Amino acid sequence: MFTSQGCSACPPADKVLAKLAKDPNTVALTFAVDYWDYLGWRDTYAKPEFTRRQREYARARTDHAVFTPQAVLNGREAAIGSREGEIRASLDVMRDNGETPDLAVGARISDDRIVVNLPAKNYDGEASVWIAGYLPPKTVDIGSGENRDLAITYVNVVDRMQVIGLWSGEAMTLELPLAEVAPEGTAGLAVVVQARKNGLPGPIIGATRLALQSGGSS
Repeated sequence: MFTSQGCSACPPADKVLAKLAKDPNTVALTFAVDYWDYLGWRDTYAKPEFTRRQREYARARTDHAVFTPQAVLNGREAAIGSREGEIRASLDVMRDNGETPDLAVGARISDDRIVVNLPAKNYDGEASVWIAGYLPPKTVDIGSGENRDLAITYVNVVDRMQVIGLWSGEAMTLELPLAEVAPEGTAGLAVVVQARKNGLPGPIIGATRLALQSGGSS
């Protein structure tokens, strides 16, 4: 979900994301964008790399649309983030059409490292293996802008996201220090294997999430 604290249409979508995040079979992430900051409130979570990710998604699709609140479903299509019924219906259609992520991604903590396991699978192409650290739910009191005086709760807000490897169908194990991807305050990690074509993000091939009981690494 691409959202902004400065967008008056976004609070209903933030609630939809919170509902989706409760499903153990769904990896639901919040990405805060920065292009509404000029309206009078600087989003406390927004980062330019998340705005860039949304624009890359738009370039990869035929509609080229960039707006908030915008949900990107399985890396395949965009929807208005506040329309829960349409989002769930689209996900059901993808499931019926075999367009849901089916790569069995494994992730675990071993001592002070995060270990990611990817199985072998017949796959024609190359995919990026992303790891994203997200924050615990937090209510933000917005002091100005379009949502002035509102208290909005945000769930699974991505704080950082990076590529940790490339996968092209072979079984592989990736390891890296937990402190690099989950500093203190991180609530959980999401691992996303995503196809790339011409340098742009494509369909999600596999994804999982891992809660961090201790709230990240110090």
